[in-house]
Amino acid sequence: MNTCSAHPPKIAILGYGGMAKYHVDRLRKLGIMEVTGSFDTDPARQDAARADGLIAYPSAETLLADKTIDAVLIATPNDWHCPYAIAAANAGKHIICEKPVAMSVDELDKMEAAAVKNGVLLTVHQNRRWDGDYIAVREIIDSGILGKVFRIDSFVCGANGIPGGWRKLPKAGGGMMLDWGVHMLDQIFDYIKDKPTSLYCRYSHALGFDVDDGFNAHIGFENDLEVNVRVDTNTFTDIPRWIIYGRDGTAVIEDWALNGKITLPVYGTEVEIVGIEAGNGFTKTMAYRPHESVTEREIPKPVVDYDTFYKNFVATITGKEKSCISIDSVRKVMRVMELCTLSDKKNTVLKKELLQL
Repeated sequence: MNTCSAHPPKIAILGYGGMAKYHVDRLRKLGIMEVTGSFDTDPARQDAARADGLIAYPSAETLLADKTIDAVLIATPNDWHCPYAIAAANAGKHIICEKPVAMSVDELDKMEAAAVKNGVLLTVHQNRRWDGDYIAVREIIDSGILGKVFRIDSFVCGANGIPGGWRKLPKAGGGMMLDWGVHMLDQIFDYIKDKPTSLYCRYSHALGFDVDDGFNAHIGFENDLEVNVRVDTNTFTDIPRWIIYGRDGTAVIEDWALNGKITLPVYGTEVEIVGIEAGNGFTKTMAYRPHESVTEREIPKPVVDYDTFYKNFVATITGKEKSCISIDSVRKVMRVMELCTLSDKKNTVLKKELLQL
């Protein structure tokens, strides 16, 4: 792999929208890479880059031809990821690509082949592997406090619809599966190492666009674990970010601020089951335990270094570390998203198709 010289690596950005500005601010604060310039097809965004002190290259070709640039960050609409990544690799530049890395597994394979051929790093900004709520979920399950976990619900729901612009266009790679599903499925498959045994997904088109405005995916895994992943852009009430169901307790994480609680039964004492009126009837089975028979714990507050991705990228291109985002893991999630689309199209549960994962 090509390695950079002693100077801080210089990086330029293809596409200067909101995510590009996010990266510029983070990288400047961190100080381990020098952001030198950008290119965008929109003149207004070119002006914004200049206002932020960057070189506004007249074309992608001139940016990639600049031999002082060590790496590029691709923050364009999704349909430009593949051609720009291949061109950057052929120009000898290391590559950070925004997610989703491509429009298909086939495109990803072409991007990886170009990177390998030219001896450069291709990696993907799967930043939500460092979300505090996701790390907390892992800590809760790994601690064993809930006993055997048999179901995980991962929900991201809002009420503001699909963001404007290209995210509403199928050709540009719009829709919530590619926008949010790629993160949520990445978290699930990053953590759960058991093999998936079934997948059923339905897309939502409640808002009338050609792309999905949400989806619900149900994934079965070995060892009787079920995972529900749901994205919705038309939910007008609060929905928990995570619910973890275990044989010996339940954990609810309400939001990214880690509000919530772990509720555990108190064993070893006689618990009088008190029935409740339930609609036009009565039940003991569905009554909650009395207060004295449960105990509550706080959600753990993990300490997370949100700059891990950037630090690892620099360490990898300088030959000091291995990339923390493997292309194999990215490919697996891309394949799962393709299977979600297939399941929705056929309105059927997929099983044998998962053997390819």
